[in-house]
Amino acid sequence: MEMTLQLTIDCADPRRLVAFWSEALGYVPEPPPGGHATWRDYWADMGVPEEELSAGAGDSPESIIDPIGQGPRVWFQQVPEPKVAKNRVHLDLKVGGGRDVPLAIRTQRVTTVVERLTTAGAAVLRIMDEPDMEYYAVVLQDPEGNEFCVV
Repeated sequence: MEMTLQLTIDCADPRRLVAFWSEALGYVPEPPPGGHATWRDYWADMGVPEEELSAGAGDSPESIIDPIGQGPRVWFQQVPEPKVAKNRVHLDLKVGGGRDVPLAIRTQRVTTVVERLTTAGAAVLRIMDEPDMEYYAVVLQDPEGNEFCVV
């Protein structure tokens, strides 16, 4: 049996997170299959009852995909409750190049990505700067408060 991996992120506003995480990961919004105009149209053709779909569900993309097909699909599942606690699972965007790269270069690479993502709507929570350990990373929150790291 074949298995694929999908990352699902609960959220209040899928459209907002599709835009943010497309920018963060270099992904693209997933188009509806089979030439359908929207995901909602696709689900209707698949027989999903209208009462199972919340208002606006599927009217715009709610998932993103890796344009070269290597990374997992990410689905932003709209839920009614807000985020209330720290994530137990988070993403690490590994952009520094690893410990074989000098700390100053890794720090600059991380800083460049952090600046781009804060412009896109992220907020910096803390900087983990451990020069004596040759370590630099930044913990951020996406526009809905989900934590992730840029390392």
